[in-house]
Amino acid sequence: ICQKRYVCAFFSCDKFSPFFQKISDFSTSKKMNEDKASDDSLYPIAVLIDELKNEDIQLRLNSIKKLSTIALALGEERTRTELIPFLTETIYDEDEVLLALADQLGQFTSLVGGPEYAMYLLPPLESLATVEETVVRDKAVESLRIVAAQHSAADLEASVVPTLQRLVTGDWFTSRTSACGLLSVCYPRVSQPVRAELRVSFRKLCLDETPMVRRAAASKLGEFAKVVEPESLKSDIIPMFVHLAQDDQDSVRLLAVEACVSIAQLLQQDELEHLVMPTLRQCAGDSSWRVRYMVADHFTELQKALGPEITKTDLVPAFQYLLKDSEAEVRAAAATKVKEFCTNLDKTNRVQIIMTSILPYVKELVSDPNQHVKSALASVIMGLSPILGMSNTVEHLLPLFLIQLKDECPEVRLNIISNLECVNDVIGIQQLSQNLLPAIVELAEDTKWRVRLAIIEYMPLLAGQLGQEFFDQKLRALCMGWLNDHVYAIREAAAQNMKKLVEQFGAAWAETAIIPMILVMSRNKNYLHRMTCLFCINVLAEVCGTEITTRVLLPTVVALATDLVANVRFNVAKTLQKISPFIDTTAIETQVKPVLDTLNTDKDVDVKYFASEAIAGIAG
Repeated sequence: ICQKRYVCAFFSCDKFSPFFQKISDFSTSKKMNEDKASDDSLYPIAVLIDELKNEDIQLRLNSIKKLSTIALALGEERTRTELIPFLTETIYDEDEVLLALADQLGQFTSLVGGPEYAMYLLPPLESLATVEETVVRDKAVESLRIVAAQHSAADLEASVVPTLQRLVTGDWFTSRTSACGLLSVCYPRVSQPVRAELRVSFRKLCLDETPMVRRAAASKLGEFAKVVEPESLKSDIIPMFVHLAQDDQDSVRLLAVEACVSIAQLLQQDELEHLVMPTLRQCAGDSSWRVRYMVADHFTELQKALGPEITKTDLVPAFQYLLKDSEAEVRAAAATKVKEFCTNLDKTNRVQIIMTSILPYVKELVSDPNQHVKSALASVIMGLSPILGMSNTVEHLLPLFLIQLKDECPEVRLNIISNLECVNDVIGIQQLSQNLLPAIVELAEDTKWRVRLAIIEYMPLLAGQLGQEFFDQKLRALCMGWLNDHVYAIREAAAQNMKKLVEQFGAAWAETAIIPMILVMSRNKNYLHRMTCLFCINVLAEVCGTEITTRVLLPTVVALATDLVANVRFNVAKTLQKISPFIDTTAIETQVKPVLDTLNTDKDVDVKYFASEAIAGIAG
């Protein structure tokens, strides 16, 4: 009965009630004869079969997702002897249902009795690992890896390895692709003779006539390389790496590049030159742009694995070729690695290598015809400043920054603006303001609102670096202008910007420098400006404190309570609730509550609603 209730908590469909009733009857009956018990023991599975065959896909999917509940109700023995065989024999459903089943079975070890019974889960997962749909196979392999790891070493050889070998020799490519994902899990825990067999199996998969199988083998090559012995790595894995890197399918060759990183990390420095570098050079100059893209995308990982000497002799020239590749996608991938690649260079001659071998190619990319390449470069080029130092930054990098700040592509400008702090740390704010500030001010009025938004977000940091005097002279009017922007996101960001500026310069500065200009907006004919004034008061009250909020900001809010526009009036109610913690108690009793009481009788339902909310909020 407890089992029945546990199951019923998850299943609400009335059609399952006969199933649950039979489970209850079977669990509580003490005097059944053997034949009757045997007949009844099959009934729950029969009902489940009927449900899975006849209900629509969503109900079948729900049933599969609750298999753990059914297993708990059946018990460990019946799960092994009835439920698992049924699931093994009925792998015929929709892909979505099979995906859920593959996921569930990976968590079933405890439900079949623990690791010593984990082999019972192999048959259904083996079947799922051979289906046509890729996502189902991948999930089945993932679950197989989990279940295999839970086997003892003896059970692994007795149960999992035969399953793996059947997948390796399967007639359909689907089983062979799945086998590639299991080799690295089994290999470390089996005996030497079995290891030799697994290496032979992996070799067969790498040489398979089907490109999909070779792709799967190439994708697992690096993972398998990490678990084999050093001598086997050189004798078995590296020849397969070389072979896959020369495959006639570029989709296989590009996956071999990923494996190159893992293999290079496992070899001694003196072995890299003759075991890895010939193949890597070939990949860097591959006729397929997708392979070259993969090299560019993993370039800094290769750099770390290969070491400074090979980087200097081989990777620097290769990086130059990638930066001027004929395909924009390759150039963009290489451009994103410029900063990291330069940072990882040997410090003894890093600046010289950058100035002579990297920077000339970077200068060409600044004017690249493809905007994605320019944007990728703009996101990292500022990071060269700390490496090259002040004089090189001023002489060589600042001109490039100015070009990018004026680029027609908004994303390029955004990426430069977002990383100005790197340059400021190197050349100082005075140099930065003289060279870059005019361009920043120009961008503050850019027609693209996202560009203006990026400038606003950077402004508090810039203001803190420039100082109060410089900010008041050059940037304060700019910040106030954003409060009147026609884009709401800009006005909202500008209000938050005011709060951050007050945090930088203090409440006394705010009272004299910006609050008077903000309060003037409360008398603007455009109701949007009057609402912006309220938004500013919302955020300024916290940083200005009780005295300024009560004495300076509150009277303006109270005055707007009689505004002709309902949107303004209900924002007054919201503002009063928001700033009430920063108003002294006397003002709340004499000014805030009377205003809210009046708004609570407003003819507009929204005004009344927000007024009542504010009254409740303040009272609470």
